[in-house]
Amino acid sequence: MTAITLEANQAAIIVKTSEEGVIDVEVAYAEDSPEDDGFAAAICEVVAQKLVEDEKFQEEIMMLVEGEDEEVESD
Repeated sequence: MTAITLEANQAAIIVKTSEEGVIDVEVAYAEDSPEDDGFAAAICEVVAQKLVEDEKFQEEIMMLVEGEDEEVESD
């Protein structure tokens, strides 16, 4: 795994999947940055919340992921 160092104005969404298909979503922040600080953190929080709570958004994501898999398989 590659370690990533976030700067004060950065945040990242971490998506982890289990073999059983369970998806875990977390937001990572720079060590010296408060969790609720900055526009990047706010965007990550909103997207992470939608990934977990919005069924329509989840379906859209899965359709895109499955569509990409089909495209790769047909090449």
